[in-house]
Amino acid sequence: MTSDWPDSELIAGSRAEPTMFSEIFDRHHRELYRYLRRRVGPGLAADLAAETFVTAFARRGAYRPQSTDARPWLYGIAHNLLRNHLRHEQRQLAAYARHGAEPVADAGALAEFSMADARADAVAVRAELARILARMPARDRDVLLLFAWADMSYAEVAQALHIPVGTVRSRLNRARRQLRALVENGTLNHLSGERHG
Repeated sequence: MTSDWPDSELIAGSRAEPTMFSEIFDRHHRELYRYLRRRVGPGLAADLAAETFVTAFARRGAYRPQSTDARPWLYGIAHNLLRNHLRHEQRQLAAYARHGAEPVADAGALAEFSMADARADAVAVRAELARILARMPARDRDVLLLFAWADMSYAEVAQALHIPVGTVRSRLNRARRQLRALVENGTLNHLSGERHG
């Protein structure tokens, strides 16, 4: 039964039997869409997620797995598509920062507010978070958001972005420094723990 097969075998098998690729879509579409929605909003996320899987299907013959999980490969494709929409993302973050609106559809992954003053400070903190994300270099923001929103390990982020693990660490450290002021003020309370791998 193909549902028990690892991603790498499904992709290899889909070269001869294309319908096998639908299992890859079923396994990864929801999570990938959720990540993209946080980056660019629901409308563009739906288009980018669809385009990611169309591109992955077209390139499945060239797929060379570094692991049995296709997730880093798919996120790498999505990242390349996102890069084409970077200006849109920059404008969106700048607009959120100006208006104090929530910078992501589900801000819980990056901003957990203390129960006592969450209601009073939420708008100001989200606006500040949006300003920081908007000013952050795209390469640092990509690493931070893959780590925080896609819940990827350092190794998976490195594979998705085609960069060394050491580069992932340094970019994530830079991004964390930019968030440090909010963390020290007690208003932004995520990214203090580390995942390794």
